[in-house]
Amino acid sequence: MNRIIQGLMGLWIVAWGCYSIGKATATSNRPAIAPLEHVSPSSTCPTNLETLTSEMVRDLPSYANRVSQSSHPLNSRPDLSSYVIVAGRPEFTPLTLGPGEYLPSLPTSSVPQQEPQQVFITTLERQYTARKAIELQQYHWLFLTHTNSGWQLSMMFSRTGPYQVGQPLTPPRDSSHGVIAEAIRTWLRDCQAGDIPPLS
Repeated sequence: MNRIIQGLMGLWIVAWGCYSIGKATATSNRPAIAPLEHVSPSSTCPTNLETLTSEMVRDLPSYANRVSQSSHPLNSRPDLSSYVIVAGRPEFTPLTLGPGEYLPSLPTSSVPQQEPQQVFITTLERQYTARKAIELQQYHWLFLTHTNSGWQLSMMFSRTGPYQVGQPLTPPRDSSHGVIAEAIRTWLRDCQAGDIPPLS
Protein backbone atom coordinates (compact mmCIF):
# COMPACT_ATOMS: atom_id res chain seq x y z
CA MET A 1 0.00 0.00 0.00
CA ASN A 2 2.81 2.42 0.92
CA ARG A 3 4.45 1.82 -2.47
CA ILE A 4 1.17 2.56 -4.24
CA ILE A 5 0.69 5.78 -2.28
CA GLN A 6 4.30 6.82 -2.87
CA GLY A 7 4.01 6.18 -6.60
CA LEU A 8 0.74 8.05 -6.92
CA MET A 9 1.94 11.03 -4.94
CA GLY A 10 5.10 11.03 -7.04
CA LEU A 11 2.99 11.22 -10.20
CA TRP A 12 1.02 14.12 -8.80
CA ILE A 13 4.17 16.00 -7.81
CA VAL A 14 5.62 15.50 -11.30
CA ALA A 15 2.34 16.63 -12.85
CA TRP A 16 2.50 19.73 -10.69
CA GLY A 17 5.26 20.76 -13.10
CA CYS A 18 6.65 24.21 -12.97
CA TYR A 19 3.90 25.53 -10.72
CA SER A 20 5.06 26.37 -7.23
CA ILE A 21 3.75 28.57 -4.55
CA GLY A 22 5.50 31.93 -4.35
CA LYS A 23 8.53 31.92 -2.18
CA ALA A 24 8.26 34.22 0.78
CA THR A 25 11.21 36.51 1.40
CA ALA A 26 13.36 35.09 4.16
CA THR A 27 13.85 37.30 7.17
CA SER A 28 15.70 36.91 10.37
CA ASN A 29 12.59 37.67 12.39
CA ARG A 30 9.86 35.15 12.94
CA PRO A 31 6.65 36.05 11.11
CA ALA A 32 3.92 37.68 13.11
CA ILE A 33 0.61 35.82 13.07
CA ALA A 34 -2.33 38.15 12.59
CA PRO A 35 -5.40 37.29 14.66
CA LEU A 36 -8.49 36.04 12.90
CA GLU A 37 -11.23 38.63 12.63
CA HIS A 38 -14.58 37.65 14.09
CA VAL A 39 -17.21 37.20 11.43
CA SER A 40 -20.89 37.18 12.22
CA PRO A 41 -22.41 33.74 11.50
CA SER A 42 -24.13 34.84 8.32
CA SER A 43 -21.93 33.19 5.70
CA THR A 44 -22.98 29.97 4.00
CA CYS A 45 -20.40 27.22 3.80
CA PRO A 46 -19.96 26.26 0.12
CA THR A 47 -21.16 22.85 -0.96
CA ASN A 48 -19.10 23.03 -4.14
CA LEU A 49 -15.77 21.37 -3.38
CA GLU A 50 -13.63 23.68 -5.53
CA THR A 51 -15.11 26.82 -4.00
CA LEU A 52 -14.80 25.37 -0.51
CA THR A 53 -11.16 24.39 -1.04
CA SER A 54 -10.23 27.77 -2.49
CA GLU A 55 -11.58 29.49 0.61
CA MET A 56 -9.88 26.96 2.88
CA VAL A 57 -6.48 27.38 1.22
CA ARG A 58 -6.77 31.14 1.73
CA ASP A 59 -7.13 30.70 5.49
CA LEU A 60 -5.04 27.57 6.02
CA PRO A 61 -1.74 29.22 7.07
CA SER A 62 -3.29 31.14 9.97
CA TYR A 63 -5.31 28.11 11.10
CA ALA A 64 -2.26 25.82 10.92
CA ASN A 65 -0.09 28.25 12.85
CA ARG A 66 -2.66 28.43 15.62
CA VAL A 67 -2.86 24.65 15.85
CA SER A 68 0.94 24.50 15.94
CA GLN A 69 1.17 27.13 18.67
CA SER A 70 -1.48 25.45 20.82
CA SER A 71 0.38 22.13 20.66
CA HIS A 72 3.83 23.68 21.20
CA PRO A 73 4.06 22.72 24.90
CA LEU A 74 3.85 19.08 23.79
CA ASN A 75 6.58 19.54 21.21
CA SER A 76 9.56 17.32 21.90
CA ARG A 77 11.78 19.90 20.19
CA PRO A 78 11.29 23.25 21.99
CA ASP A 79 14.27 24.60 20.05
CA LEU A 80 12.45 24.00 16.75
CA SER A 81 9.43 25.99 15.60
CA SER A 82 7.60 25.88 12.29
CA TYR A 83 5.29 28.34 10.56
CA VAL A 84 3.14 27.89 7.47
CA ILE A 85 3.87 30.83 5.16
CA VAL A 86 1.44 30.16 2.32
CA ALA A 87 -0.76 27.40 0.92
CA GLY A 88 -0.73 26.55 -2.78
CA ARG A 89 -3.40 26.35 -5.44
CA PRO A 90 -5.50 23.19 -5.11
CA GLU A 91 -5.75 20.50 -7.78
CA PHE A 92 -8.80 18.26 -8.15
CA THR A 93 -7.86 15.61 -10.74
CA PRO A 94 -8.11 12.30 -8.83
CA LEU A 95 -5.44 9.64 -8.92
CA THR A 96 -6.62 6.15 -9.84
CA LEU A 97 -5.50 3.48 -7.43
CA GLY A 98 -6.33 0.66 -9.81
CA PRO A 99 -7.64 -2.85 -9.00
CA GLY A 100 -8.29 -3.40 -5.34
CA GLU A 101 -8.20 0.34 -4.75
CA TYR A 102 -8.58 1.61 -1.23
CA LEU A 103 -10.49 4.75 -0.38
CA PRO A 104 -10.79 5.84 3.25
CA SER A 105 -14.21 6.27 4.80
CA LEU A 106 -15.67 8.08 7.76
CA PRO A 107 -16.97 6.23 10.83
CA THR A 108 -20.33 4.60 10.35
CA SER A 109 -21.91 7.16 12.67
CA SER A 110 -21.50 9.78 9.95
CA VAL A 111 -23.60 7.99 7.32
CA PRO A 112 -24.98 8.63 4.81
CA GLN A 113 -21.78 9.52 3.01
CA GLN A 114 -20.40 9.71 -0.48
CA GLU A 115 -17.19 8.38 -1.94
CA PRO A 116 -14.27 10.55 -0.76
CA GLN A 117 -13.14 13.25 -3.18
CA GLN A 118 -9.43 13.77 -3.73
CA VAL A 119 -7.82 17.20 -3.41
CA PHE A 120 -4.14 18.11 -3.68
CA ILE A 121 -2.59 21.16 -2.07
CA THR A 122 0.87 22.35 -1.12
CA THR A 123 2.10 24.39 1.81
CA LEU A 124 5.33 26.32 2.20
CA GLU A 125 6.69 26.16 5.74
CA ARG A 126 9.56 27.89 7.43
CA GLN A 127 11.26 26.09 10.28
CA TYR A 128 13.42 28.00 12.73
CA THR A 129 16.25 26.28 14.52
CA ALA A 130 18.80 27.74 16.88
CA ARG A 131 21.07 28.50 13.92
CA LYS A 132 19.00 29.18 10.82
CA ALA A 133 15.66 29.18 9.04
CA ILE A 134 14.81 26.32 6.66
CA GLU A 135 12.05 26.42 4.06
CA LEU A 136 10.18 23.19 3.32
CA GLN A 137 7.49 22.43 0.78
CA GLN A 138 4.78 20.01 1.82
CA TYR A 139 2.62 18.07 -0.64
CA HIS A 140 -0.75 17.01 0.78
CA TRP A 141 -3.22 14.47 -0.63
CA LEU A 142 -6.63 15.03 0.96
CA PHE A 143 -9.68 12.76 0.97
CA LEU A 144 -12.80 14.83 1.67
CA THR A 145 -16.26 13.31 2.14
CA HIS A 146 -19.57 15.16 1.95
CA THR A 147 -21.99 14.19 4.73
CA ASN A 148 -25.27 15.55 6.08
CA SER A 149 -23.27 17.93 8.26
CA GLY A 150 -21.07 19.14 5.40
CA TRP A 151 -17.60 18.32 4.12
CA GLN A 152 -15.29 16.37 6.42
CA LEU A 153 -11.66 15.33 6.15
CA SER A 154 -11.52 11.55 6.01
CA MET A 155 -7.80 10.95 5.54
CA MET A 156 -4.66 12.74 4.39
CA PHE A 157 -1.19 11.78 3.18
CA SER A 158 1.78 14.11 2.96
CA ARG A 159 5.31 14.27 1.59
CA THR A 160 8.00 16.76 2.56
CA GLY A 161 10.89 18.22 0.63
CA PRO A 162 13.17 21.26 0.67
CA TYR A 163 11.97 24.27 -1.25
CA GLN A 164 14.86 23.97 -3.71
CA VAL A 165 13.90 22.05 -6.85
CA GLY A 166 15.66 18.73 -7.41
CA GLN A 167 15.99 17.65 -3.81
CA PRO A 168 14.47 14.29 -2.79
CA LEU A 169 11.12 14.07 -1.03
CA THR A 170 10.32 12.03 2.04
CA PRO A 171 8.19 8.89 1.59
CA PRO A 172 4.43 9.52 1.91
CA ARG A 173 3.12 9.37 5.45
CA ASP A 174 -0.34 9.26 6.97
CA SER A 175 -0.75 12.84 8.21
CA SER A 176 -4.44 12.53 9.12
CA HIS A 177 -3.74 13.74 12.66
CA GLY A 178 -1.00 16.26 11.92
CA VAL A 179 -1.08 20.03 12.21
CA ILE A 180 -2.41 20.64 8.69
CA ALA A 181 -5.14 18.01 9.07
CA GLU A 182 -6.27 19.45 12.40
CA ALA A 183 -6.24 22.94 10.90
CA ILE A 184 -8.44 21.72 8.02
CA ARG A 185 -10.92 20.09 10.42
CA THR A 186 -11.09 23.27 12.52
CA TRP A 187 -11.64 25.38 9.41
CA LEU A 188 -14.41 23.05 8.19
CA ARG A 189 -16.18 23.32 11.55
CA ASP A 190 -15.96 27.11 11.42
CA CYS A 191 -17.20 27.09 7.84
CA GLN A 192 -20.20 24.96 8.73
CA ALA A 193 -20.92 27.33 11.61
CA GLY A 194 -21.04 30.25 9.16
CA ASP A 195 -17.89 31.91 10.51
CA ILE A 196 -15.89 32.00 7.26
CA PRO A 197 -16.24 34.98 4.89
CA PRO A 198 -16.61 34.16 1.18
CA LEU A 199 -13.87 34.91 -1.33
CA SER A 200 -13.94 38.56 -2.33
